[in-house]
Amino acid sequence: MGSCPCLQPNRMILASLKMFCRGGLTPSWRLAAARRAPDWQPRRGHRLTPADDELYQKTTLKLMERESPSMMLIDGYTSWGFTINGDKVVGPCAIIPRAILQWNVGSYQDITKESLVLFRLLEPRIEILVLGVGDKVERLEPGILKFMRECGIAVEVQDTPNACATFNFLISERRATAAALIPPSAGSALM
Repeated sequence: MGSCPCLQPNRMILASLKMFCRGGLTPSWRLAAARRAPDWQPRRGHRLTPADDELYQKTTLKLMERESPSMMLIDGYTSWGFTINGDKVVGPCAIIPRAILQWNVGSYQDITKESLVLFRLLEPRIEILVLGVGDKVERLEPGILKFMRECGIAVEVQDTPNACATFNFLISERRATAAALIPPSAGSALM
């Protein structure tokens, strides 16, 4: 029987296995345990103190971007309107990226496809339109919501106080968001 070079490693493994089974080799874990000193402590994966070359280095921190002045945040609302980035806006308003516009609606019943077409025309497109419809959540016509979904805009209909909070949260997350808000009645205010 000829000696095949590709079988040599397999023969070496078999020979080592036979020696181990006869007790000729000690498993490595037994040797490692025997070599340990009695006061041995496990090694940590991290250092608790700095190395010599790290002692005299300074750490600097640079603020890359402050709050963007183009980010519109709603500071408060009353029955007469809203405070947005410190500016007072009277009546219903539309907040789009980088602009605040008067929104020509009086109540949720005035919200139509025509009153929302502005949000479909924005470029770059918004992802979410937050509608604040006054003191309580009112049901809008399903055709209006479908009209907005057709162009990929999700509409979130809420009472105005919650719509303000939702808008601020989405803007702080840097989402492409717009808001259309109707002031709540005289009973509620946040300034």
